[in-house]
Amino acid sequence: GLIGNDIKSLHSVISPPIAKIRNIGIMAHIDAGKTTTTERILYYSGYTRSLGDVDDGDTVTDFMAQERERGITIQSAAVTFDWKGYRINLIDTPGHVDFTLEVERCLRVLDGAVAVFDASAGVEAQTLTVWRQADKHRIPRICFLNKMDKTGASFKYAVQSIREKLKAKPLLLQLPLGEGKAFKGVVDVVSKEKLLWNPTSDDGKDFVRIPLLEVSDPELFKETTEARNALIEQVADLDDEFADLVLGEFSENFDLLPAEKLQTAVHRVTLARAAVPVLCGSALKNKGVQPLLDAVTMYLPSPEERSYEFLPWYKGDLCALAFKVLHDKQRGPLVFMRIYSGMIKPQLAIYNINGDCTERISRLLLPFADQHIEIPSLTAGNIALTVGLKHTATGDTIASSKSSALAAARRAETEGGKKRRQNNEAKRLLLAGVEIPEPVFFCTIEPPSLAKQPDLDYALKCLQREDPSLKVKLDPDSGQTVLCGMGELHIEIIHDRIKREYGLETYLGPLQVAYRETILNAVCATDTLDRTLGDKRHLVTVELEVKPTETASVTPVIEYAGSVSEDLPKASQEATENGIYSACLQGPLLGSPVQDVAVTVHSLTIHPGTSTTMISACVSRCVQKALKKADKQILEPLMTLEVAVNRDYLSPVLADLAQRRGTIQEIQTRQENKIIIGFVPLAEIMGYSTVLRTLTSGSATFALELSNYQAMNPQDQTILLSRRSGLTQVL
Repeated sequence: GLIGNDIKSLHSVISPPIAKIRNIGIMAHIDAGKTTTTERILYYSGYTRSLGDVDDGDTVTDFMAQERERGITIQSAAVTFDWKGYRINLIDTPGHVDFTLEVERCLRVLDGAVAVFDASAGVEAQTLTVWRQADKHRIPRICFLNKMDKTGASFKYAVQSIREKLKAKPLLLQLPLGEGKAFKGVVDVVSKEKLLWNPTSDDGKDFVRIPLLEVSDPELFKETTEARNALIEQVADLDDEFADLVLGEFSENFDLLPAEKLQTAVHRVTLARAAVPVLCGSALKNKGVQPLLDAVTMYLPSPEERSYEFLPWYKGDLCALAFKVLHDKQRGPLVFMRIYSGMIKPQLAIYNINGDCTERISRLLLPFADQHIEIPSLTAGNIALTVGLKHTATGDTIASSKSSALAAARRAETEGGKKRRQNNEAKRLLLAGVEIPEPVFFCTIEPPSLAKQPDLDYALKCLQREDPSLKVKLDPDSGQTVLCGMGELHIEIIHDRIKREYGLETYLGPLQVAYRETILNAVCATDTLDRTLGDKRHLVTVELEVKPTETASVTPVIEYAGSVSEDLPKASQEATENGIYSACLQGPLLGSPVQDVAVTVHSLTIHPGTSTTMISACVSRCVQKALKKADKQILEPLMTLEVAVNRDYLSPVLADLAQRRGTIQEIQTRQENKIIIGFVPLAEIMGYSTVLRTLTSGSATFALELSNYQAMNPQDQTILLSRRSGLTQVL
């Protein structure tokens, strides 16, 4: 049981002062040791009772099998714990490229982040992507160089790579004592102390701080003093207030400068994103994690120190973001929310701006330590777990009522008017879920038997709420369910989750690539539709022109000739546009969406009493006619590819990429490895991971991202069409 001072007053658990809250995320490349770091953080703060035993590194699968026994999951979205009087909400971000959307969404919720690096590899492909996303959301960061005990770990090299590749200014707050096998602790540069972990202790809870003395270790003392002076100069360059202090009182002797003054200055510099504090350690060997937690509370911002442009619009009314939906067998959907302003109570009706609907929260939980505590209310800056919301999906924005949302939209409008930013008013209020990348892969999914189709539909509906980058559609021709995802791994994991969580053995069809189509020249077409239904005559004649657009646009650009637009009723105009959009969903070559087309309606005559569906049908048919007449072109998704490979295997990998119609941009060197950066069509990269492993005996890694859509050359286009000719008619 808990004794005396261990009992936290319930009030401080439920609503800690906002200045003491830290919403942080841990971001890293796949194998930098994020899982182990998270694990240690939870252990030292008293969140988990036993240390996770990830012996041979921290593979995610290893973690997945254990997470069932230990009850914390990689998808736990947010974990709340206390550290020395601070409330820390740790939000987990996945490291795989297929899940960049997840990372984006998590970053929206964070106030600060800890970037974990592998000290022997420095900055890797994925680190760069995540770093750029954090820059986009203006998130202050601190860096943790993990794996200092690994053979080949180099503090200097890792810091150098942060400086060069991320273009960031590292502030060295710690120096390692030994590297590789000799790593035994760190030196705190700010307070000039040695932190040594007890080598006999199992869990690294006890460590000692020994003040550095010139007598005991003159070399280390000299190195630390130099590092501290360099740090002071660096911070003084970036922060005027601190510079005045240093030049004024302590210009003679930097050693007299108190640690607190330096810490507040580093806090300000980190907040301004002018530099990043760097710490080091080894999570697996339980060294350096507690100072990392201290640094989180000391240098990363509290919610009130981050300014969000949308906050003033709500004037203290409720504004929250649903950033994760989990399905609980007993409680139904659990929605994690980050509250930006206002407060949430159980039984409160809330308004979902994205879904344009009102719902009621039945219970409010706090994911605190290893239990969910039911609480009466929660204020701004906190992370809440709500029960009872049936329609809210991941990435939805929540307000207290429709009127409050509209009032906020008006305030945003007046402000936007000053800045001359013309934007859809509701759009401005949406905090996230704005940029969902287009899925590039699709495949059919079938239930084991027709009787199980409703179960599959339900499972897919739940998964779509959790993950907006997964799209599900029905193929109109074959009636099959089609999954559209961000990559092979994404679709595999969805398949796996349907099996594990919903107990359905589904069958996946072959993976296919999402092509697009476009046209190369302008074509005119006319069409007349004349039908008599009952006693009504429906007559529409339309003449239009389709032509390629100069700029890229996914939806067709619609224009009207002067004579048409003057006397066109709104209903007919809507019908016309619907017809054009539906015609462009299925192109003439592969039935893929048509993009980069402009449609000009030259004349449109409508017999009185003609129904709008007839207008749509006629326009749609006419557009399809025009598209068929034009010179057609298939566009294929082009991926940016980055391969890290050992020197010895460079030539077979390059030869393989050449066969895959890849173009190589550059080849960089990173320690022993070569980094190949280039572009390759998505269709050619199916199953690449296995081929790459075979070619390089499992030593290479690669990362893929969608770059853009580009035209296929005529030869490849003919091959693709003849391959598909069993399915599509070649015109």
